[in-house]
Amino acid sequence: MISEWELFFRLTLACVLGGVIGYERQSRRKSAGLRTNVLVCLGSCLIMVLSEALYFNVEGRTNADPARLAAQVVSGIGFLGAGAIMKEGLTVTGLTTAACIWAVSGVGLAVGAGYYSGALFTTALIFSTLGTLSRIDEWVMHEKNLYLTIHTHERPGQLMHISSCIDDLQLKVRGVKVKADEEHSDILCIDFEVYNHRSLKSIVVVDAIKRIEGVVSVDVN
Repeated sequence: MISEWELFFRLTLACVLGGVIGYERQSRRKSAGLRTNVLVCLGSCLIMVLSEALYFNVEGRTNADPARLAAQVVSGIGFLGAGAIMKEGLTVTGLTTAACIWAVSGVGLAVGAGYYSGALFTTALIFSTLGTLSRIDEWVMHEKNLYLTIHTHERPGQLMHISSCIDDLQLKVRGVKVKADEEHSDILCIDFEVYNHRSLKSIVVVDAIKRIEGVVSVDVN
């Protein structure tokens, strides 16, 4: 059995490491921020400590597995992660946040088991991965992103026709917003954010979309 001071240290360290990762998420205004990551890491740590304590209490009297209770964290955290994943139009967001929550639970389990070096190294790697790769991704995406504003007559399936045209051009849709035109009630204004990994010229994209029946205008930013 661990001492009360060791228990306090493990729980405190779990809060600190979870807070480090949570701060990075909150600074980017993600759904799972500081409090969420701290609680996930702290709860995982407590469950790991409890799992070990239960094992020591029955050691030699049963075939209890100290990892059985902790293993439920790995699968159970999936429910929390699933709540962070959202579908917005044609895009899916929250995958990184869900993966972050899952990884943070692993950090908490490692601290709870007394594997401090693994927890510290993992926290450093998670923080650097989220920070560094996010900046690289934003830089690359900004260079190759196209922002399309399409005005089209409101017709059944028109959004899918436009989306299919964009797919045919091998452009990846990253975001879609649909709103009514303020001046014409029968016109829709659709904003597309697409990733132009093939570096197609804007005029090629505009000409392809304008061929769709019902499209009034296409602007590219």
